[in-house]
Amino acid sequence: MPLIPSLLRQTDAPYKTLMLSAACGLALSTSAFGHAGAHSVEKAALAAPSEVVDCTLENGEAAQCAKYVVKYLPDSLEIGPFCPATLDDEGGIWNWDGDEVGLYRIDGDFLKMLDAQGYTFFNEAGEVYSFDIRIEGPTEPNECISGSVDTDVEMTVLIPVTPVMAEEPAMLGTVSKIGIGLDGVPIFADAPSVLDTGHMPALDTCGGHVDPGGWYHWHATATDVNALFEKEGVDADCVNVEQDQTAQFGYAFDGFAMYGSREHDGSVPRGLDECGGHVGLTEEGSEPVYHYHASESFPNLPACLVGVVAQENFSTTASNGIGSASAPGGPGGPGPDGAGGPGRPGGPDFDAVAKTLGVDADLLRRTLIEAGGPRADLSEVAGKLGVTVDALQAALPRPGR
Repeated sequence: MPLIPSLLRQTDAPYKTLMLSAACGLALSTSAFGHAGAHSVEKAALAAPSEVVDCTLENGEAAQCAKYVVKYLPDSLEIGPFCPATLDDEGGIWNWDGDEVGLYRIDGDFLKMLDAQGYTFFNEAGEVYSFDIRIEGPTEPNECISGSVDTDVEMTVLIPVTPVMAEEPAMLGTVSKIGIGLDGVPIFADAPSVLDTGHMPALDTCGGHVDPGGWYHWHATATDVNALFEKEGVDADCVNVEQDQTAQFGYAFDGFAMYGSREHDGSVPRGLDECGGHVGLTEEGSEPVYHYHASESFPNLPACLVGVVAQENFSTTASNGIGSASAPGGPGGPGPDGAGGPGRPGGPDFDAVAKTLGVDADLLRRTLIEAGGPRADLSEVAGKLGVTVDALQAALPRPGR
């Protein structure tokens, strides 16, 4: 089983156009890429000086990568709110995928709507059920998930300096690794659905939250999220991050730059491929380069990556959560879907475990991660998967196996 995500076939015309442009030399030579470098991430986020190091790409090629060791949270970034305390309070935001699908502010009206659908997040007094995923587990069938930070945690991120096109784009699923913001905050795809776990890992109004390991990360292009709120009619406002629809937000793990939903001149991007990228100008007088744009629906992040990522491109000193030594994926961090896989020390072969249990592998990954990874309550996981605890324990690898 490959370590990269499930791949899409090259049937999309824009992607074929991109590859044709590359073959014809349309600014896709190595000198024309918008490179990540030693000074691409702001100093307020760094736990150690950035540098360019030797690395190996997932396809086995030797390369150079920008190495960023970042803090649990940049010095200058304020976060929250996440879970409201009562039905009278306003929390963060949530992208609901059940009946009446859409992006919502987490408030009394939203939680009452979920209650009518069978998901009860509050008691008779109107107090909202919540738990701190870093230090405890849920006690109710439906709880809002918050997370306290661990100020000692650091993350190490590797971004290829010279992007390399993959043979096919790699699809990004739940909790997939996407990249790193210029502010030094890691970027991940969709958080686990309430429909799968019963619990809601609330995002703040800039589109981020705290991992079980105690560090903050994005689930949206935070520099362009207010435009999305306005478009979708959400009563929310990101005040902690400067908004600019034309600005670069960060770098994807394949090395290509990520921008807001508009071109440098304010126009709407044209010819976007299935991943949300294209070849175009990023500033006046620049050469056309491949780059991603934020979408106008949530989450406003790339749906797939066109380039090859570096091996062991994300790890953390946290004791649990994504990228930790004890989490699925082991010391090298999780696989691109946020979990481990063959060849990643410490991580179970989820496909093999799922086959043994007769369940969906992606559901198994999400359920284990949401339940706390290595600290997961196996009875809870077994219940959600519809299997016995004995069967689950027998299927999962024992430590050191």
